[in-house]
Amino acid sequence: MPFALIPFLLLVIPILEIAVFILVGNAIGLWPTLGLVVLTAVIGSVLLKQQGISTLARIQAEIGAGRVPGRDLVSGVMIAMAGVLLLTPGLVTDALGFLLFVPGVRSRIFDFLKSRVVVVGQSGGFGAGMGGQPRRGPPYSAGPDVVDLSGEEFRREPDPASPWHEPKDGDDQTNGRRLH
Repeated sequence: MPFALIPFLLLVIPILEIAVFILVGNAIGLWPTLGLVVLTAVIGSVLLKQQGISTLARIQAEIGAGRVPGRDLVSGVMIAMAGVLLLTPGLVTDALGFLLFVPGVRSRIFDFLKSRVVVVGQSGGFGAGMGGQPRRGPPYSAGPDVVDLSGEEFRREPDPASPWHEPKDGDDQTNGRRLH
């Protein structure tokens, strides 16, 4: 979505929400309209919890199988957006939020986005090691660019030139260097 569309939407959506509130309020009354807004928020929070947990379980299963959970990650983002839309007061945003809870609608949106988005990765796949080769050994094994030090070999010395260096007695306050 072009960024120039965002100010337009920030103007149009509230006007549309007000118009729909007035139309629905005239048709069914003030209190039923307000009750409908509260009811959609409650139903939306229940749907958000149910579908969010099931999507999270699918993402964990895909990661456990060593696959990239691309579709499920995008689905999870759309479910979160649906929750935000349903918790936002308004009947138009509620309708859009309920649409995002429908798996078929999310699938079509994913297919639309997939045809227009190119993802470039550095390695050969999910869980791959250096050079695109599958990782062997423990999950946190060191590669050729990693220096693995034991506790005895590692020593931390404060750098007086660091902006996070706290001056001690005898430090020059102007440039952070130690006076001797």
